[in-house]
Amino acid sequence: MDLRQLEYFVAVAEEGNFTRAAARVHVVQSAVSAAIKTLERELGATLLDRNSKRVLLTDAGEALLPKAQAVLDAATEARNAVEQVSGGLTGTVRIGTLTAMTLIDLPALLGEFHRRHPGVLVRTSAATGGSAGLVEQLLDRRLDLSFVSLPAGVPDGIVLDELAHSVMDLVVPDDHPLARRTEVPITELAGMDFIDSPLGYGNRAVADRAFADAAVPRRVTLEMSDIFTGVDFVRNGLGIALLPGYILGGATGVTTLRVTGADLRWPIGLARPAGRAPTAATRALIAVVHEVMARSAPA
Repeated sequence: MDLRQLEYFVAVAEEGNFTRAAARVHVVQSAVSAAIKTLERELGATLLDRNSKRVLLTDAGEALLPKAQAVLDAATEARNAVEQVSGGLTGTVRIGTLTAMTLIDLPALLGEFHRRHPGVLVRTSAATGGSAGLVEQLLDRRLDLSFVSLPAGVPDGIVLDELAHSVMDLVVPDDHPLARRTEVPITELAGMDFIDSPLGYGNRAVADRAFADAAVPRRVTLEMSDIFTGVDFVRNGLGIALLPGYILGGATGVTTLRVTGADLRWPIGLARPAGRAPTAATRALIAVVHEVMARSAPA
C-alpha cells in the first residue's frame, strides 16, 4: 500500500463519488478506480460498496478510513516541516465562506495571507446550505476551515473561534404602521409576515431563537438565499425583515427600528474540525485571520 492509494481511497470515501474524487485529486476516474482495486487486493478486503448511487464504505472501509486519514495528515505535516526549512510554506487550505460576510473583509484577509505565504493555494467555497452545510463539510473533511454563524451553540466535533458580531434590526417599508417609531418590543411582532433566510442559516437561527425565547409566534412567508436582497423585498411590500445594519447602507424606501426584549446578535466565527490537527498552512491562515481581525477591532 502507498500514499497515492490511500489518498484516492480517502477522496472517494469523503466525496461519496468516484467522479468528484477524481476531480479532487486531479486524475482520471479510471486511475482512481484502479488504485483502489489494487489496494483492496493488497488488503484482501472490499473497501467500497459500488452498488448504490452514492459510493458507501464497507465495514472494512469504515475501519480503514480514520487510519488512512491519519497517515495522510502525518505525511502532509512531514512535507510541510521540510518545506518550511527549505524555503517557504506550501500546501492547500480549503475554506468555506458565508454569502453575507461584509463584517470580515475576506479579499483583504486573503491578500495579506498570500503576501506572507505565496506558495499556499487557498480554495474558497461559498455556503449553499448556510452555516449548517458548512459544518457538515468540515465534519466530512471537505473543508479545513470555515467562517460560520452558530448562535445555537457549537456542534460536537467542531472547534470555533469567535471573531465578530452584528446586531440585527427590524426593517419595514416606509408606509408600514411601525415606520413612525424608532423601536418596537418583540412581543408586538407576532403575526406579521417576515422575510428571512432558509433554515440552516445563522441569521435565521438568531431570529428563530429570539422569538422562541420570547414565546412570540413568527410567520416566515418568504425565504431568501441572498440576504442582500432583503431590503429590496421589504421595500416592495413582501414583508418585514431582521437584517444586520452593515448591509443597509443608504437604503431608501425602508425604515429601521431597534427590537427590544430580544437578543439579536448575529455572531461570525472561524470553525475547524476538532478531531484533526490543522496543517501548517491551515495554522498559518488561522493566525492571519486573528491578527487581521485584532487590527480591525474598535479600540
